Amino acid sequence: MKFLPFVAGLFLMLPFAGRAAAEPVTLTAADKVKVFATYYGDADKAKPVILLFHQAASNSGEYATIAPRLNTLGFNALALDQRSGGTGWGRDNQTAKALRGNAGFEQTLPDLEAALDWASSDGRSGKVILWGSSYSASLAFLLAAKHPDKIAGLLAFSPGEYFGKRDTVRKAAAKVGVPIFVSSASDASEIAQAKAIIDASPAKVKVQYRPKTGIHGSSTLRADRNPYGAAENWQAVEPFLAGLK
Repeated sequence: MKFLPFVAGLFLMLPFAGRAAAEPVTLTAADKVKVFATYYGDADKAKPVILLFHQAASNSGEYATIAPRLNTLGFNALALDQRSGGTGWGRDNQTAKALRGNAGFEQTLPDLEAALDWASSDGRSGKVILWGSSYSASLAFLLAAKHPDKIAGLLAFSPGEYFGKRDTVRKAAAKVGVPIFVSSASDASEIAQAKAIIDASPAKVKVQYRPKTGIHGSSTLRADRNPYGAAENWQAVEPFLAGLK
């Protein structure tokens, strides 16, 4: 019987695979680093766009099944290869590979800012939504605090104080007033870290989702990584996204 939820989870993801073409995009950060990304979407530049940032030792492949589903929900999406990443998902992180080294977490903030600049360039006028995973979930709060007028919403999967100082992310969250969704693994420590961060925000719309079956980062929404919880976790994410459109 345990096999059935796994099959059901995979089935739920199948309709979304392959629907959107994955188009390579190259950005240039403020420090001249080339940042590689993958665009999932269409030519409608007024459509809201979600900027997808991966977790440690990862790359844009983290969103290979997630981004097409976001397309079906009415969003365009840009998935980054941040300079702090690796060879997860059976592929290289092109940005980190080109640098011939791995940067620290906080050093990737210019990459996120380059994505934010891209989202308002070339005639794009849709709402911009930040989506982070693990360390980039925390960086998303720093980015939103720095550019509050450019952000319409923020989703943070497994945020924490990953940057040395104990309250860096909480201080940033205190400046973020847009709607926020946070989730975590089914782990008391992760849940507590997420709560401390979201509680610091003055936002009127704040959702802390505590999954029954959750794993670290955005992978909690992938049936191949979280076969018994992905479908239920999407049911929490989708209403929040609908409220941002």
